[in-house]
Amino acid sequence: MSQYSLSLDSDTLNTGALLVREVDGAVRAASRKEILTVARELVNVDELHGQALDNPATVRNFLRMRLNSSLEHEVCGLILLDSQHRLIDYLEPFRGTINQASVYPREIVKIALSRNALSIFLVHNHPSGLAEASQADIALTKHLKRALALVDVRLLDHFIVAGATVLSMAEQGLV
Repeated sequence: MSQYSLSLDSDTLNTGALLVREVDGAVRAASRKEILTVARELVNVDELHGQALDNPATVRNFLRMRLNSSLEHEVCGLILLDSQHRLIDYLEPFRGTINQASVYPREIVKIALSRNALSIFLVHNHPSGLAEASQADIALTKHLKRALALVDVRLLDHFIVAGATVLSMAEQGLV
C-alpha cells in the first residue's frame, strides 16, 4: 500500500470529495475504503474512558466505527470494565484471516487480571457482513465465560460486528 494522506481543502468543500495526496505529490479522490480506514484510526477510545458502558447503544456505536466494514480480516477485541461498568481499556489482542481468528481464553484471563477488570465485553467482526453467531462463536463464548468465572470476572456480552449491524449474543440468549 502506498503512503498517502487525506486532506480537506477549499476545492474539497465545494465538491464534497476527500483528497488523497500520493507520495509523488499526485492528488486524487479518496476511495470509501481509504476514508473508512482513516476513520477507524481516528476513533479514539480515550473519549470513552471512565464512561459507564451500561447502555448497549453506546457500545454499538463505538464498535460500528472501530470494527467497520473496511476491515478484510477478523479482529477480536476486549472491552474491559470496572465494578461500575466504566471503561478501563479497549484492546484488539487477536487478528485473524477473512473468516476466522484464533482466540485464546488463557490470554484473555491474563489480560483481565492485569488490568483489574471485573467484567468484559468480547467483540469481533465478520468481514463477510453476516451478523450471525457461528457454532465456533457460541462455543468460544461459553468456554470463555467459564474460564473468566474462575477468577471472578464476568463476561457480559459477545458482540459481533458485520457492517452497520452489531449483534449482541446476550440479547440472543447465547451468553
